Amino acid sequence: MGVNLKPEHREGPVARAIEEQTAKLPSDIFLWVGIGFMAVSAALQIAGRKKESNFIAHWPTNILLMGLYNKLVKLQGHD
Repeated sequence: MGVNLKPEHREGPVARAIEEQTAKLPSDIFLWVGIGFMAVSAALQIAGRKKESNFIAHWPTNILLMGLYNKLVKLQGHD
């Protein structure tokens, strides 16, 4: 009667290597780097460098998503 409800999915070698390395980083580092890029973007906007500001303004979202992924891997574990 032992039904395994958890599907058996394995990560590939690249994802496993990335998870092992990013698991070594504290989760809040992603938060602070994201906030830092927001501050740099705002400073560039104030300085009138709008193209550079808009370019850097796209980075925080990606950094924060990587931090979220990092946190989920730490909480849920990986294979």
